[in-house]
Amino acid sequence: MVNNMALEMEPWKALFSTLRAKDGKFSILGNHDYGDYVEWDTPSLKEQNLNVLKDMQAEMGFDLLLNEHRYLQKGKDKLALLGVENWGRGGFKKAGDLKKAVEGIEKNDFKILMSHDPSHWEDVVIHDDYHYHLTLSGHTHGMQFGIEIPGWVKWSPVKWRYKYWAGIYEELGQYINVNRGFGFLGYPGRVGIWPEISVIRLKKKGQV
Repeated sequence: MVNNMALEMEPWKALFSTLRAKDGKFSILGNHDYGDYVEWDTPSLKEQNLNVLKDMQAEMGFDLLLNEHRYLQKGKDKLALLGVENWGRGGFKKAGDLKKAVEGIEKNDFKILMSHDPSHWEDVVIHDDYHYHLTLSGHTHGMQFGIEIPGWVKWSPVKWRYKYWAGIYEELGQYINVNRGFGFLGYPGRVGIWPEISVIRLKKKGQV
């Protein structure tokens, strides 16, 4: 939600508060939300920054999922929505706890997982005992640089670090959608990689 500090979100609170969703607005934490890329005078100030960001999300109407889940129900149908804290390969924070998030969920439940870094899906999720039908990730930004011509080419240097870096992928009957994000980090722009808001429609088998 922010690059470095919670106060970056302050000018956007009113706008994000206008978002409406009949089944609720849900969020998770990404690597930048923890304030790890700022020099804090004391550990307590860093912790306070994260708590402010969490409070802001509640004020804007978001249900922040911290290694936990919610059931969304419509009539007799339901799905499990899970959200884990950031888990990233290499030096990135590994606060995500998939086992904790899935506590109380049946193996046969339809599951949607929100996990910020797609390397979590590659390294942990797709090989887990449970079957996660759809995972929603971001993190890569598409490196804010690349070439994309629908139906012909999709390329960015970020693919050398992340195998799953933009769009929809399938492995072992499980899907992930990696969103390229809406803002920027570092370079204040994008070349060939457009900002993105994903709209995904779920259908039962056999439905048109």
